[in-house]
Amino acid sequence: MIIRIRTNVGQWRVSSVTPSSLGQDIVSELASTKGHTVIYTQPLSLDPAGHQPLDFKRSLQDQNLTHGSMIYCRVDPSSIAVGESTADGAAAGNHTTDDVMDSSSFSPTATETTGTKKPALKTKKRILPDGSISIEQIEGDADGDAKSFRKGMLPLRSMKMQWTLQEFMDMDNKFVFKIQQQKERWVGPGGVSLDQKSAQDFQAYLMTFAFQRQRFGYLYGKFIDQEPDPAEIEKRPKKETLFGTELPDTEIQYKAKNQMVLVEAIYEPPQEADPNSAEGFIALEDPMEDKVNQLASMLGLKRVGWIFGHPPREAGFQMSSAEVIMAAELQIEAADGVEETPFVTVKVTVGDDGNVSFEAFQVSQQCMEMVAEEALEVGENPGFCNVHETFTAIQEGKESRTVENNFFLTVVPIKQHSSEMLVSEFPKANRDHDVRQQTHDEMKKQLQKSGSAGWTFVDLLADFNLLIYLSKFLDVDTDLAKICKSIVDRDVPLEDGYKLIIASMAGLDGSY
Repeated sequence: MIIRIRTNVGQWRVSSVTPSSLGQDIVSELASTKGHTVIYTQPLSLDPAGHQPLDFKRSLQDQNLTHGSMIYCRVDPSSIAVGESTADGAAAGNHTTDDVMDSSSFSPTATETTGTKKPALKTKKRILPDGSISIEQIEGDADGDAKSFRKGMLPLRSMKMQWTLQEFMDMDNKFVFKIQQQKERWVGPGGVSLDQKSAQDFQAYLMTFAFQRQRFGYLYGKFIDQEPDPAEIEKRPKKETLFGTELPDTEIQYKAKNQMVLVEAIYEPPQEADPNSAEGFIALEDPMEDKVNQLASMLGLKRVGWIFGHPPREAGFQMSSAEVIMAAELQIEAADGVEETPFVTVKVTVGDDGNVSFEAFQVSQQCMEMVAEEALEVGENPGFCNVHETFTAIQEGKESRTVENNFFLTVVPIKQHSSEMLVSEFPKANRDHDVRQQTHDEMKKQLQKSGSAGWTFVDLLADFNLLIYLSKFLDVDTDLAKICKSIVDRDVPLEDGYKLIIASMAGLDGSY
């Protein structure tokens, strides 16, 4: 599984761990990829403030860390040995947890204590007379970048003693990206369709802050496969060919291109507005994440995209570098790798005329690849992604240290619909300064409409955010599984016992 680590120098990922791995396994992988000399000015923690340190001796699942979970730390940027190759991982990995995170690792940096910026620290490997390898810190560029294969990397001979020209070119090409705009999206002509009530509620909350606070949520729905045109199928090659001749015992497999992304609900996870962060918010650990995904699955839904709101921007400025990188990370997670996926990004903002607009995008596969390789960084200009110094970006035949964000975006058509399965009336979770909060009283207001204006009890229960609220009191595997079954198939009656339990929780009297 993947664990994401948000730091003051960007977002890292650890991918070699499993639910049974210990906290110290995360530290060990960071030591092998970032260098054993990393100085942690704030230890690895479950919360952004650092009040809940990661327990190195407990398993990740015991600490409620699942695939895609975020943990936090702050590091001294000058202590990171970036770009260390896999071949060197074993040497770095020989160091124990104590080597990486001893008590001195959490002491303030020289800048913080004296106000003087200390020289940049780099690492150098030296073979000792007994055959062991010593990793030493060196200052500045001394014996560093001048001999390194690429900035932040070791010299070629430290990786391998002899190189052929082809091996060198193959190695170098791994760090070169020729920037090309992707013309085709992975969503069909139907684009993405948002549930109208859910979209209105999300933008209305942003409007209470005049769109000056950024916020995000996850889109839950379905990928609707496009029915291929029979005439088009007939034209497709059926077998692999070699010099124009069909090869026997071969068959070409064609992926279904999704016609539409149908969004039925929006869930807003715990977050803090932070205008000083690159995204404009800080995503917090979500103890409800597993329940939310399980409920969605019971309803026949899955996470199909994400939505964010932002203040007005100048014309042509669609997404910031931090938003592009986050979109790429979520697409990678949805596709379980750098693969095609119909997962979408929707943004909402307000124009100078006061009108609210929704737009949908996907980031290109090249963007996903660059983010997976940590080749893109957030820079000073939010309209451009910086290219990490270890990598090279070739744009329009010239090397460029930045890439305009729009090169990574493909536009997706967007429209709205009224969900036939769910309603969106219950207050949304994790909102501050909202007039309505998730309470039993709000549940009563919603459910007491049963029997009037054509509403049934199940109709009013069919609210994604209400179901999430109920999951705090009812068992997901047994109780909510039966409730969701009645919501998905209205021909399946909801047991009277569940009506009685829920009505009692809400304080309802009489028939329902």
